[in-house]
Amino acid sequence: MHKEKALIEIPLAGLVQGTHEFDFTCKARDFRDQQFTDAGFTDEVHVRATVGKREREVTVAIEASADADFTCDICLSPVSKTLDGTFCIYYVCGEPPEEEQIGDEEYRILDSNAIAIDITEDVRETLLLSIPMKVTCPDNPECRLYRSEEVDQAAQPEETSSWHESLEKLKNKYC
Repeated sequence: MHKEKALIEIPLAGLVQGTHEFDFTCKARDFRDQQFTDAGFTDEVHVRATVGKREREVTVAIEASADADFTCDICLSPVSKTLDGTFCIYYVCGEPPEEEQIGDEEYRILDSNAIAIDITEDVRETLLLSIPMKVTCPDNPECRLYRSEEVDQAAQPEETSSWHESLEKLKNKYC
């Protein structure tokens, strides 16, 4: 990311203790990241940050959502999906917490003189991690593969063979 002006920044100066909510909306192209636009994000990115400020700790819960354009992995038709992701970050002023307290949470050290927290990179990573591994369009009538499977399954009655009956007897015996 560029170190110019932060795209998504939470102001800390003048923030009193308690819980605060911030809403941000920006364009995907404002991230200036080729990987982000190549992933299919082309429209607006909506971010809600819930900030809990305490004496020496700041907790930031990020909820990000954006529309992404993909192609179906089966029929190659265009598919648009809204992707959502969440992430929670714990900022500690001063020394880091002890190792046994950390667990799976994301702890970061915050300078006591910091006036803002830049969460742009965290939002970008959260949305990139929300991209599904396979994109399909089961509701699209152009995608014939799913429709033919559903018809075939509905047309074939369930056959019972001797091993099905044996398996059922074993199941009844031990259950």
